[in-house]
Amino acid sequence: MGRTILITGRPGVGKTTVLKRAVKRLGGHAGGFYTDEIRNGGRRQGFKIVTLDGQEGILSHMDIKGPPRVSRYGVNLKDIDEIAVEAVRRAITESDYIVIDEIGKMELFSQEFRVAVTEALESEKPVLGTVMGARHPWVDALRALSQVTVLELTKTNRDQMVQRVIDLLGRPSRDSPEFTS
Repeated sequence: MGRTILITGRPGVGKTTVLKRAVKRLGGHAGGFYTDEIRNGGRRQGFKIVTLDGQEGILSHMDIKGPPRVSRYGVNLKDIDEIAVEAVRRAITESDYIVIDEIGKMELFSQEFRVAVTEALESEKPVLGTVMGARHPWVDALRALSQVTVLELTKTNRDQMVQRVIDLLGRPSRDSPEFTS
């Protein structure tokens, strides 16, 4: 099994930003996905899935009706399964390491997502991801695996976190510009 680094922290602290910056500095061929906000008129409407090979889908949106829901957002299981899960599975076979942003409440509604995360962690590839801070039996079991290191991101440690992730993954970093988002 490969090494797994999961970043946790309060919403808005910068978990995805740290993940993107680490991926940029790690170099090599990363596969998987990250999430990003969908905004309209300065107001968050939902979240999208963005794969590292350029595909996009809707993770959740205020306009999606019915269950499953998290707060005011309806969760789009179809795009989780067809875009996020498939990106993780492609990364297992085609990439140097696997990116999963995020292992959270919305994604956990998908049984296929849980299977793909398990497959990624059982692979020989390093995994870099973000994980919700809330307690959840399935997520708690992931955190307890011997190959998993959970790092808590805070406003005080976020400037050092990219290098910490790189050091833990044991890969040389490139001196390339980092993502600015």
